[in-house]
Amino acid sequence: MSHNNTVFSQLLKLVSRHEFETLAKQHHAGHSFRTASRWSQFVIMMMAQLSSRNSLRDIVDNVSAQAHRLYHPGSTTLSRSNLSRINNDKPYALYEALFGKLLHRCQSVVTGHGFRFKNPLYSLDASTIDLGLSVFLWADFRTTKGVVKLHVSLNHAGYLPEFVTIT
Repeated sequence: MSHNNTVFSQLLKLVSRHEFETLAKQHHAGHSFRTASRWSQFVIMMMAQLSSRNSLRDIVDNVSAQAHRLYHPGSTTLSRSNLSRINNDKPYALYEALFGKLLHRCQSVVTGHGFRFKNPLYSLDASTIDLGLSVFLWADFRTTKGVVKLHVSLNHAGYLPEFVTIT
């Protein structure tokens, strides 16, 4: 039987498991879980993001349907309550550091643009993201509307973001 790598496994190859576990140990906070790992959470949340899942129930149902495919990436299925607890307890600094490592790796591989400038070329974008004020009370923008603003600086040397800020 022939073996074909999926696009998902190719994306996971960008993140070294050893490098991820090293970062996870550096940014560890709280208690460890018996049946779950940070890697399983990362794999499941990456699957959820790429398949546009909307809720924890939707994520868990999708992962349960794909449970036979989780062995090769080294992940396991998680219950809805366990995934919720992990998402609530794990610090964002782990994923911020992981993004920094991936960005550094991508910057060393990028090709340049066809323009010739004396200084680097950057684009700035500030997009508003609408939020329901009944759910996100802290995001008051108007009396009936809640928003957050996403600021992104794009470096045209490799079309990679230099920074991302949410206000």
